[in-house]
Amino acid sequence: MQPRNMSMSGVVDLAAVKAAQEAKAKAEQTRAEAARQGGAGAVSPADLVIDVDEAGFERDVLQRSAEVPVVIDFWAEWCQPCKQLSPVLERLAVEYDGRIVLAKIDVDANQMLMQQFGVQGIPAVFAVVAGQALPLFQGAAGEQQIRETLDQLVQVAEQRFGLTGLAVDPDAEPGAAAPQEMPAGPYDALLEAAVRALDAGDLGGAVQAYKNVLSDDPGNMEAKLGLAQAELLQRVQDMDPQRVREEAAGKPGDADAQIAAADLDLVGGHVDDAFGRLIDTVRRTAGDDRDAVRRRLLELFEVVGPEDPRVVGARRALARALF
Repeated sequence: MQPRNMSMSGVVDLAAVKAAQEAKAKAEQTRAEAARQGGAGAVSPADLVIDVDEAGFERDVLQRSAEVPVVIDFWAEWCQPCKQLSPVLERLAVEYDGRIVLAKIDVDANQMLMQQFGVQGIPAVFAVVAGQALPLFQGAAGEQQIRETLDQLVQVAEQRFGLTGLAVDPDAEPGAAAPQEMPAGPYDALLEAAVRALDAGDLGGAVQAYKNVLSDDPGNMEAKLGLAQAELLQRVQDMDPQRVREEAAGKPGDADAQIAAADLDLVGGHVDDAFGRLIDTVRRTAGDDRDAVRRRLLELFEVVGPEDPRVVGARRALARALF
């Protein structure tokens, strides 16, 4: 029942790097098992908007998120902004035609879930993708903003976790599901091997597995993300954090010292610090040193994900620093 892997999208630490890979593998296993049992298939539009309580959270949100992104609307009867936002979310859930499911949680009846998600006020909207929860927005929002947020969510779910949503049949009875074939992708075995290598602490094996995918499919987004994460972990595994930070503090213009410290920043979840450190170093350096810092910053963008707003802002800052 408890939400798991509660972290903002793009925050990177040693556990979260593996969590994204493990979540995708678990999602694929869940979908495959559902297909074997004949449980994955077309649903009714009525199944796209559901009421969820604490007892059903595991089944209706966490397990369902292995098939489709689940958007959570925390609301209450007395909340006037909720009465404006909720109908928009419900309409969009149906309009997105199976690419998302909307789970409505009454905070008055489900205080534990409200606390577990850290909800400070309502309306509050979260999403759960492949078992990982992330906040979307709080308070009233315009429909255009909501659409942009949902579009981004759907894109991340498909690119990072292979979630393409549910098939919707307007004539299906609510709760009904027809068997659906879930074919494996051409690189699933190699990607699963990379996840197993990460689990075993074999970072070199994970790096090689991702490179094997990219040698045949250079545009594979999952392999790009996985490779960037595995290489980051490989770089920091033998570092002495205290020595690295002391050297960076004493040598603000040293490209190598700042690059090493930025790697540690990112692994520790200090994304803005890592980006800011390298952008400042770009301003202080020139020639090969400057280019090395720029390349490392682009690699860290891949780790966090190009859709993350912190990456978007840092790209603009980098452009200003360079030009």
